[in-house]
Amino acid sequence: MRIIEAVTTGYEYQGFWGSFWDIIWWFLWIFFFMAYLFALFAVIADLFRDHSLNGWWKAVWIIFLIFVPFLTLLVYLIARGNGMAKRSAKEASQLQSAQDAYIKSVAGTSASPAEEIAKAKGLLDAGTITQAEYDALKAKALS
Repeated sequence: MRIIEAVTTGYEYQGFWGSFWDIIWWFLWIFFFMAYLFALFAVIADLFRDHSLNGWWKAVWIIFLIFVPFLTLLVYLIARGNGMAKRSAKEASQLQSAQDAYIKSVAGTSASPAEEIAKAKGLLDAGTITQAEYDALKAKALS
């Protein structure tokens, strides 16, 4: 009578290429899982971005996303995908216009050469710059 019997798993090592395809299979699963997570978070973000949908419907969508996630995700993308794209494009254009406005405010306005020379003359009269610096600023404004 044997007290300790050998435990077999039924798996035989198949060398590098056997484990290579296992690795490919894992990468495929990880890819689909990450794609699913991106879509899930995009749907959740869209739910809270949509102002036309009231709170109860948002709660229903979230509950279904928790309990039946894959099917709910597909139904949401099919039923509300067009509106989702429009809201995303609207937000992107708002962000772009806000960024453009910020860049314009930080970059300052480009003054005319006469205004630049007047500013430089004011600095020269105040004694902030020398005559050589004034001449350099004037030449730069006129070029």
